[in-house]
Amino acid sequence: MALRRKLKQAPIFGLLTILSLGVSTGSARAAIQAGSPTAAARIVDAIDEAKLVPLAGQTPRFATANNDQGAVSDSFPMEHMFLQLRRGPAEEEALERTIDELQDQASGRYHQWLTADELGTKFGPAKGDVDTVVRWLGVHEFQVNSVSNNGLIIDVSGTAGQLREAFHTEIHTYIVNGKHHIANASVPEVPAALASVIFGFTSLHDMMPKPLMIKPKKNFTFPCTGCPGGFDNFVFYDEAPADLATIYNATPLYTGKKPITGKGQTVVVLEDTDILSADVAKFRSSFGLSKYSGTFSQIHPGTGCSDPGTNGAEGEAALDAEWAGAVAPDAKVELASCADTTTNFGAFIAAQNLLDSKSPPHIMSLSYGGCEADQGPGPDGNGFINALWQQAAGEGVSVFVSTGDGSAAGCDDFDTAEYAVDGIAANGLASTPYNVAVGGTDFLDAAEGTVSTYWSKSNSASGKSAKSYIPEMPWNDTCGSNVLFTFYGYANGVDFCNSSVGENFLGIGGGSGAPSFVYSKPKWQAGVIGNPKDGKRDLPDISLFASNGFWSHAILLCMSDASEGGAPCDYSNPTDALFNSAGGTSFAAPQFASIQALINQKAGGPQGNPAPIFYKLAKAEYGSAADPDKERLQACNASKGKEIGQSCIFHDVTVGSNDVPCYGTNNCYDPSGNKFGVLSTSDSSLKEAYPATIGWDFTSGIGTPNIENLVNEWP
Repeated sequence: MALRRKLKQAPIFGLLTILSLGVSTGSARAAIQAGSPTAAARIVDAIDEAKLVPLAGQTPRFATANNDQGAVSDSFPMEHMFLQLRRGPAEEEALERTIDELQDQASGRYHQWLTADELGTKFGPAKGDVDTVVRWLGVHEFQVNSVSNNGLIIDVSGTAGQLREAFHTEIHTYIVNGKHHIANASVPEVPAALASVIFGFTSLHDMMPKPLMIKPKKNFTFPCTGCPGGFDNFVFYDEAPADLATIYNATPLYTGKKPITGKGQTVVVLEDTDILSADVAKFRSSFGLSKYSGTFSQIHPGTGCSDPGTNGAEGEAALDAEWAGAVAPDAKVELASCADTTTNFGAFIAAQNLLDSKSPPHIMSLSYGGCEADQGPGPDGNGFINALWQQAAGEGVSVFVSTGDGSAAGCDDFDTAEYAVDGIAANGLASTPYNVAVGGTDFLDAAEGTVSTYWSKSNSASGKSAKSYIPEMPWNDTCGSNVLFTFYGYANGVDFCNSSVGENFLGIGGGSGAPSFVYSKPKWQAGVIGNPKDGKRDLPDISLFASNGFWSHAILLCMSDASEGGAPCDYSNPTDALFNSAGGTSFAAPQFASIQALINQKAGGPQGNPAPIFYKLAKAEYGSAADPDKERLQACNASKGKEIGQSCIFHDVTVGSNDVPCYGTNNCYDPSGNKFGVLSTSDSSLKEAYPATIGWDFTSGIGTPNIENLVNEWP
C-alpha cells in the first residue's frame, strides 16, 4: 500500500501529520465519542516509528523455543484484538477514590453509581490521546471496530503481518501438550510517544481461560475396606437446589410475610458457548423451581460478539445458568455469550459490551480460571481483568468469580496434573480487589461417619434429602489433604503421598486459594482474624460447597446435549444422575450470584462490589487477632454441624486443608528426596499450603453463609 511505503521511507513524523491521515469514518467517530475532555494530554511528542519501547506484558509461558513451530503467514487473521489504553495517574487516583465513596455509607456519593460514559468522560484518557491512537492504528491499516465508552479498550482487527509491522512482534505456532496454539513470540513495541497511553494487548495468544467444572472420577471407588462412614457401600448424596436452601438456610426467606425470592433481579452468567434452553427448563421442573416466575434467556451482546453456538464448555454454561436461578428462583437469568476470537475470550467480550451498555446488569458471574501470571497486559499481568471488574464496581455491578479447582496450585492444570510444579498461585480472573472470589468446600459428614445424621435416605418431591446445616471442610481430593491423610493414619502429606495407598490420591483437585502476586491487600480485607499481614490480596473471600463426589457428595446439573457429550437429565436413573453431577468452584460463583439477587431485592437496589460488606460482617462476627470474639467463633465453627449457632452469618471452616502433592522446587517441600513433596510456604520446614484455621483462611475465606442471616443483616 502506498501509505505503508511512505512510512518506511519517512519513519519520523509529527502529530499534525498523523492527524491528517485518513481513517474510516466509523473509527474516527468512535474515537471522538471516547475519552475525557478534561484530562491532560499525554501524547505530546512527535511520533517517531524508529524510537520504540516495549509494552507492558510478556510472552505466554508456553511460548518457548522447544514448543515453537515457526511464524504464521502474514495473512493470518487477527480479529477483534483488544488494545488497552491507560488512564493518567490523576484520573486513576480519582476513580479509586470515587469507588471508595460509592461504598461509603457516610459519603454523599453512596451508591450514586457511574455510567460507562461517565467513566470515560470523567476518568478516561484524554479525548485527543484516544483519537491519536486510533488514527495511528489507521496509518498501519488496522480496522478499528469500536472504542469502549470508558475510553480504555480499542477493538481492532488486522493480520499477523500488520501486527509485526506496527507492533514489532511475530505470531508463531506452538505445540503444547500435543495441541497447536498461537502466541506472540516477543513483547510488542510501540513508538515511545504513545507508550504513556497504550497499555498493551489483553491477549495475543489463543490459550483461553478454562471452565471450572470437574466431574467425579470415572469408576471411582474409595480404596478403604472397613473404613468409617460406610465407604464399602459408597453412596452419593448429591446437592439439589432444595438441599442448598436447607443447608445454608435460604428457605425461611422464601416463606416469610414478604418473600425474598430474587423477584425483579437479573443475574448474568458470562460464557463463550450457548446451551440448550430446554436443559434449564428441565432442571427447574425437576427440582420444584418452575413454580416460581424466574425466566431464562440467551443473549449475544454488543459489538464484535458473534453467536458461538454450542461447544465443549456447554456443561459449564448449563450449570451456571441453572444454579444462577436456583437460590433466587424468581430472578431473571441471562446467559451472555460471545464466540472466542483468535486471541480474545468470548466471555470477556460479552462482559465488556454489557458494562459499556446503557443498562448494565446488576450481577455477573464467571466460572473460568487462568493463572494470574498469564493474564495481561501489565508488568505483572491482569491489567485487563482489573480494569473490567473496576468498571463493574463503579457501575454498581456485583461480580462473582470462581477461585479455581487446583487447590493452592492455581497455575497447574487441575484436570490433568497429578502434582503441582508451578508452585502456589491464584486464579487471575478472580484476584482483583473489585470482585468477590468464591471458593469451594466439602462436607465433613462422610469422613466422620455421620452421613445418616445429615441426609435422609429418600428425596422429597423437590429432590431434598439434606436435614440441616452439615459440617464443612475445604474441598480437596488429594493426598495432601490433612483430613485424608489423618483418615488413613498418616502424620503428614509427604509420607502419605509417597505411600502405596496415597498414590491413589495424586492430583491437585480442590477449592483454590492463595495470595495474589499482582494486587496489594485492599483495606477492607485487612483486620479480620486469620487474614495474614502479608500485604497481598488473598483468595478466596467466601465459599460454598463445591465437591465433585470424593467424599460421597457432588452437585446436580442438567446437560443433555448429546452432540457435546451430554446425557438425559433423568435423575431417577442412577447412570444419568451420576453423569449430571459434578463439582468445582464453577458452581459456587453462580450460586453466590443468586444469593446476591436476594440481597439486592431486600436492599432495594444494586450493591456494587459486596466484598467490603462481607468482610465488615465477618469482622463483627469473628473479631480481629488482637480482639477475637471467642464466644462467636466457637458458636459459628462449621464443625458443629447441626448444632451451629442460629445467629451466625458465616460458618467458620476450621478443619482440613487445600494442600496438594508437588514436584520440583516451586514451594515444594520434600526433605528426603521422595518421589513427591507437598506444597509448603517454607523450603526448610513443612508449612502446609494451606490449612483451615480460625477465622479467615486460604481454604474458604471467611467461610460459608447462613443465607437468611446474611440477607437480613445486610447494612
